[in-house]
Amino acid sequence: MAKKDAIVLMNMGGPNSIYEVETFLKNMFNDPHILGMNKYLRRFVAGMITLFRAESAQQVYMYLGGKSPIIEHTNKLVKALQKSIGDDVFVISQMRYTPPFSKDVIKVLRDECIKRVILVPLYPQYSSTTTASSIEEFIDTAKEMEYKKPLVQIIRFYQNKTYNNAIIQQIVKKMKKKNTEEYELIFSAHGLPVSVIKQGDPYQMEIEDNVSILKEMLEELNIKFSNIHLAYQSKVGPMAWLSPSLGDTLKKMEDKKVVIYPIAFVIDNSETDYELAVEYKHIAREIGIKDYKVCKVLNKKPMFVEALKEEIMAIQAKS
Repeated sequence: MAKKDAIVLMNMGGPNSIYEVETFLKNMFNDPHILGMNKYLRRFVAGMITLFRAESAQQVYMYLGGKSPIIEHTNKLVKALQKSIGDDVFVISQMRYTPPFSKDVIKVLRDECIKRVILVPLYPQYSSTTTASSIEEFIDTAKEMEYKKPLVQIIRFYQNKTYNNAIIQQIVKKMKKKNTEEYELIFSAHGLPVSVIKQGDPYQMEIEDNVSILKEMLEELNIKFSNIHLAYQSKVGPMAWLSPSLGDTLKKMEDKKVVIYPIAFVIDNSETDYELAVEYKHIAREIGIKDYKVCKVLNKKPMFVEALKEEIMAIQAKS
């Protein structure tokens, strides 16, 4: 049997049930890339955060059907990519904080005829808190399990033209039969503590670059909005985070119409399906925003599948 490349689509994961919420929170906040402190203090802080956030998080996932949508959407993307590329590769998903973990994936790969593993974190822009965390954890697990197949990485893909065209397609779809010039377009990105950026994390720079790329593409297509903004969501804790926050940005939008695209996400999750679609919608109504829309992210859209295929084939062509 001919050996093939394994494509591992990596994501943060999410609770597969209400009973997995605490596990998800503990694993996430015990990640040294998330809380940069000694492991004993981090374990304590992670426990406290889990204690105080578990109940509210469970309510969110109850609203979303008792689990995070991220697992199902990622698995559908796996199937779509496998179908698109064909049987010359083996596509599988891996999650950082909930099953399937790296160890689970490596056990599966041992039973396949694999020559090399291509790690594809589903984060368009690079950050130590997401991309590096996922890749390093997989590498460490492979060493522990003595899995010695060559590993290569795709660490960012936000500059891929097909990918950005897919985003524009989603925005256009949401604005169907609407006059875009009447709307403020907000690209909302998941925030990070300023301290992480000061340590050299390129995330903010890459987010801003991605927004610039999309602005230029929209101009070329003659798609005009009243204004285009970048804002950050999902702040946790008292420390300084990237600004402007989405909340502060929306406060300036009284009597205006708003459409949001979640630029840091490619798979729908609690931040898109609840935080943006429910919580901020309520805030928008209180502010007096005339119309508030949130675009769906790409999930398994054909153009996104094609963009990932392009990135993977570019890696394969180098070897």
